[in-house]
Amino acid sequence: MECFLKDRQLISLPAHVDLTVCSNCGEFFTHGEWAVMRPEDAISNAVRDEVTAIKEARITGAEVTLVPLDDFNYSVTLTCQVDIDGYQTGAAATTVLRIKNGVCKRCSRKTGQYYEAILQIRGREKKLDPVLQDEVLARVENYVDGTAERDRDAFITKMELVPGGVDVYLSQISLGRALVKMLGDDYCAQTDEAAKLVGQTADGLDMYRVNYLVRLPEFHVGDVVFYQKHYYKLFRVNSAGGRLVSLKNFREMPVRRADMPELRVYAKRADLEEANVISRSPGEIQIMDPQDYSTVDLLVPPAAKPGDKVQVVRIDDVLYYVPE
Repeated sequence: MECFLKDRQLISLPAHVDLTVCSNCGEFFTHGEWAVMRPEDAISNAVRDEVTAIKEARITGAEVTLVPLDDFNYSVTLTCQVDIDGYQTGAAATTVLRIKNGVCKRCSRKTGQYYEAILQIRGREKKLDPVLQDEVLARVENYVDGTAERDRDAFITKMELVPGGVDVYLSQISLGRALVKMLGDDYCAQTDEAAKLVGQTADGLDMYRVNYLVRLPEFHVGDVVFYQKHYYKLFRVNSAGGRLVSLKNFREMPVRRADMPELRVYAKRADLEEANVISRSPGEIQIMDPQDYSTVDLLVPPAAKPGDKVQVVRIDDVLYYVPE
């Protein structure tokens, strides 16, 4: 075996090994796909993929040593454990790894303004409350970010303010489909969709773009609403409908989704008044009227534990406690 191994190069590497990095997002192209990796790991993988051994040898282990030459070039030495018919020995080879800039498919699509769906978020009466708009857009961004952790091709191409709301351009039809269902259920919103044929793929399949409409209702959780001749706080909204809390006796009642359009907003959550609490007793508090600073007794739920300040609403010059 000693004679067989003498002056024999057991492993070899090409003079240069190229590794492509996306100049936009910093992901590396390795093993046929783009991936988030430490540069050291990407370099190690690229060099290991290029090593070859003589036909009698089998590589059983390897270590990589990196020496930076400059920002884009590394001297890389691969030290391997080699098995030749049960005989263990070592071998080493050196190459220069060159980092090349490229653009991954995802970034190419983003910079090229690629999209497959538009999520059209609208309000009633051709306007969308700015607070509600920000809340909905944050939910959209969080959902897309979560999806992108599993599917790197999921992204928001752009957002555009338009009369009555905002348009969100999405990279995938499936994103639009999921978001329109989520927002429709969570806000009891009116939804619709329309597909348009825009061409064909390279393999001859029809290619569509889909517009998903989400028309948000006037009401929102926390608002004081008028329903069936009584005033309530809108306590919860879900796919089945909503839940109201009476401002008169604090009893809860459900509302079917089909009946939700009958709700009329009396006061938006952001417009409720805030009052200082002077004293507390079971089922009642005394507050200072925020307008004329007079003292007012208000009923509260028996289990309520008001803090130093509470939300109130004025209806026909009478103040009511708005439960948390």
